[in-house]
Amino acid sequence: MNIISQMIAQRVAGAAAGQLASRLGISEGTAQTAVQLAVPLLVEALARNASQPGGADALHEAVTRDHDGGILDNILGHFADPSAANGAGILSHVLGDRQPAVANNLAQATGLDQGTAGSVLEAVAPLVMGAVGREQREQGLDPSGLAQFLGGQQQAQAAQPGMMGMLSSMLDSNNDGSVMDDIGRLAGGFFKQG
Repeated sequence: MNIISQMIAQRVAGAAAGQLASRLGISEGTAQTAVQLAVPLLVEALARNASQPGGADALHEAVTRDHDGGILDNILGHFADPSAANGAGILSHVLGDRQPAVANNLAQATGLDQGTAGSVLEAVAPLVMGAVGREQREQGLDPSGLAQFLGGQQQAQAAQPGMMGMLSSMLDSNNDGSVMDDIGRLAGGFFKQG
């Protein structure tokens, strides 16, 4: 398991998982499964975004400005009002116009409806950015270091049996067998932030 997934999984357990489940009207187990799938999906998208020209600089700036990791210390507060952390805005930057397709793919993988899967992504996105921000701060990462860190997280995910196949199928939204064209489109929204 990669550092970001571990950091979030440790915090989205017990009361936090129960709160998210209650808010979304799903079982605690389903909530935990959905989070466990959403985190590496977002890490994968961030890593690929950061590998694009100018991407690491844009992500580094966004994380430095808005995501210091403090959100990880108040998961219950975040799940009480996830909209306060602007998960929708984060997803818009990270996933761009592929957001509905990715939410649909997460829904299919978890058995949730697309709206609930989208809500899971919105709740998880600020946590992922917070975890990235905490690592960036603690390790003193510059944009290049941040891109390398995310690449390492991507490799850690690739080492997990079945993980890359799952991520590829979830990100390959047009089912052409290649995630690279999809990722190219995904990256556009993130790096045109104002």
